[in-house]
Amino acid sequence: MLDQEDAALRLVVALLLGAAIGIERQYRQRAAGLRTNALVSLGAAAFALVGFSMANEASPSRMAAQVVSGIGFLGAGAIMREGLNVKGLNTAATLWCAAAVGVACGAAQFGLAVATAALIIVVNLVVRPIVRLIDRVPDSGAEAERAFRITATCLAESEATIRGLLVKQIALGEVRLLRLDSEDLDVPGRVALSARVVAAGDAPAVLERIIGRMSVEPAVTRIGWSEEAPE
Repeated sequence: MLDQEDAALRLVVALLLGAAIGIERQYRQRAAGLRTNALVSLGAAAFALVGFSMANEASPSRMAAQVVSGIGFLGAGAIMREGLNVKGLNTAATLWCAAAVGVACGAAQFGLAVATAALIIVVNLVVRPIVRLIDRVPDSGAEAERAFRITATCLAESEATIRGLLVKQIALGEVRLLRLDSEDLDVPGRVALSARVVAAGDAPAVLERIIGRMSVEPAVTRIGWSEEAPE
C-alpha cells in the first residue's frame, strides 16, 4: 500500500507537468488548454495510483491501459471538422501524451514523466516552425499547388442542391476546397456561387471534369473556372 505522502507527491508532480504542457496550448488558445491538460495528467495519475495501490491486483498496469483507451474519447471531442478540413488532431494527441505523463507519475517514474513532458513541449514549440517550412516547400518530384476559382450561376430555389453537388464534385476530383461563397444577383431568382480551390498536377483537366458534370444540371445557367494568384 502507498503512504499518503508518496501518493500526494505523485499527484502534485502529475498536476504540475500537465500544467506545463497546457501553458503552450493555452497561449495558442486551443480548445484544450492549461486546465484541461493539467486535469488529464492528474486524473491519469490518480487512476494509475488506484491500480498500483490495490493489494490483490495481479496486474496493476491494467488500470493504465484503461486510461490509454479512455482518453481517446476525450481526444475525439477536441477534433473538429470544418468543411473538408479536420482540426484539433494535435490537441488530441497532446491530451493523449499528457495522460501518459500522468500514468508515469502514478507509477513513480518521475524521470520518464519529466522527459516526456519536456519532449511534448519541444514538439509543440520548436517543431512547429519546421513543419510550416516543410509545408511551404513543395516536393521536388511533385508540382506545387495552384489556386483556382470556380464560379457558377444557378436558380435561387436550387442553391442548396447545387452547393452540395459542387462540394461533392470537388472532393471527388481530389481538389482541396478553401472557401465557398454565394450571393444574390441583380437578376431575380439567380444566385452566384464562388468556390476557391487549390490543386496540383493536371489541375485544368480535373477542373474541366467538374465543370462538365455541373453544367448538365438544369438549375445551373452558367459555370466556369479561372486561375488565381496564391494568397
